[in-house]
Amino acid sequence: NIMGKALSAGVRSLSQALIIYVLAWLLGVKLNWSPLALAGVMIVVVLGAALFSTFSLIIACLVKTRERFMGIGQLLTMPLFFASNAIYPLSLMPDWLRVVSRVNPLSYQVDALRALMIQSGVSNFGLAVDFGVLLVSTLVLVMIGARLYQRVVI
Repeated sequence: NIMGKALSAGVRSLSQALIIYVLAWLLGVKLNWSPLALAGVMIVVVLGAALFSTFSLIIACLVKTRERFMGIGQLLTMPLFFASNAIYPLSLMPDWLRVVSRVNPLSYQVDALRALMIQSGVSNFGLAVDFGVLLVSTLVLVMIGARLYQRVVI
């Protein structure tokens, strides 16, 4: 069940979010501890993990060998990371990279996590847009992955 695999990755990612909270607290980062923000972080983390694990599953279904999967996975993952707002703010990016960043779901995940986790955090896109993009992207990839996975298994 592809949806089960995606949600499983999401649940496992919650432990990683807990580690990030502990490290941020130890480093003195002013965190937002409100229950609503914590619930939002959990939803964003689960959606993001489901999205990217499904993305990996789609790649695996298409390439069919472990070696190709690892190579192509790295070829796609690193540009997704660098073309997001995870390292540099959108305002510092050249126009062409800003366009790429706006179609990259990781940008919306990072934006939502910054807004929800950090005290006085602000979302560049708006939290409704962040959640919407992550939800729609995840659902689209789950539908694609379910179709491809069915063909590989049968």
